[in-house]
Amino acid sequence: MDIILLERVEKLGGIGDVVSVKDGYARNYLLPNRKALRANEANKKVFDANRAKIEAENASRRLDAEKHSSNVEGKQVVLIRASSNSGQLYGSVSVRDIVDALNADGAGIAKQMIVLERPIKTIGVFDVRVNLHPEVSVTVKVNVARSPDEADLQSQGVDVMAAMFEQDVSGFTEAYDPNAEPGEIVVEEDAETGEKEA
Repeated sequence: MDIILLERVEKLGGIGDVVSVKDGYARNYLLPNRKALRANEANKKVFDANRAKIEAENASRRLDAEKHSSNVEGKQVVLIRASSNSGQLYGSVSVRDIVDALNADGAGIAKQMIVLERPIKTIGVFDVRVNLHPEVSVTVKVNVARSPDEADLQSQGVDVMAAMFEQDVSGFTEAYDPNAEPGEIVVEEDAETGEKEA
């Protein structure tokens, strides 16, 4: 289906471009959300007559989004989730979780603005894109951790999972004498008293 874009749509084009898209995409998303018009003679005339008004409205929305971006840009939210010892989450972090955390921090964004490239299913710090306007996008950091202490470490740049596996397991170490006979008990001397201990 050929359509006329009423606003910039990522990977399609800008205002006034006539593009061909699949019928379902046009009928179910672009047309109901008023992002496009069907490309016929009547709609082309309507668009040409209102082009200046549409571009002015778009410019004002872009300015509002640019002002709003200073409130959202660079924010970091912490989400505490349960995970396995390997760092895999029991479930995944959803767009709603991110929106709720950002709005609790005063960002004022909607669910449709969040762009998740792939689902978040492990602990760590992830960059998430927020589209405030088709021409204005910012990045926020989502810190997924098992505890607030872990979140603090991750925000400082520590890879918690790598640190956990590299951690030296210190505990009981058995005294070893290479000259001892099998089954013989190793006797150590106390450095202060000089007495022998079994």
